[in-house]
Amino acid sequence: MQRRTLLKLGVLSAEVLVLAGGAAALLSPGLREGLLSPAGREVFKAVGRAVLDQSLPREDAPRQDALTGLLNRVDELALALPPHAQAELSQLLSLLASDPGRRALAGLGDQWSLATEARIQQSLQQMRLSGLVLRRQAYAALHDITAAAYFSDPSTWPQLGYPGPVRI
Repeated sequence: MQRRTLLKLGVLSAEVLVLAGGAAALLSPGLREGLLSPAGREVFKAVGRAVLDQSLPREDAPRQDALTGLLNRVDELALALPPHAQAELSQLLSLLASDPGRRALAGLGDQWSLATEARIQQSLQQMRLSGLVLRRQAYAALHDITAAAYFSDPSTWPQLGYPGPVRI
């Protein structure tokens, strides 16, 4: 394939994703009034399971509590974002929550709630290493928001070996 053909294909693919994302955002927003919608919560819970796999408690009840805390802190983070950033995050989550968007952007065939941690990790890795800037940006947003929200809770600091802020 010629370079020009590849560029046209890339632009066309990006336009399709933008259109699909816009339609998905209108039908099922990822954020509602600055908070995660049920679809947005499903995406971040699954991403949290995958990104934080070794950091989460092993037992089911504490693990679910940790994921609930993560989602609550993602809500706090999203509320603190400026309106344009909230809109972008909402569009991303809407796209990822839709079947076509999840398949196209994340390369994940299973629904977020049904996918295994290993499969989600594989999808995230493919996004991270993708040749499409849009996929890499989506990965970075999901990863960074998940890690920042989870490790902003002082109860998670010992896992990192961080003793907390120095008292002056």
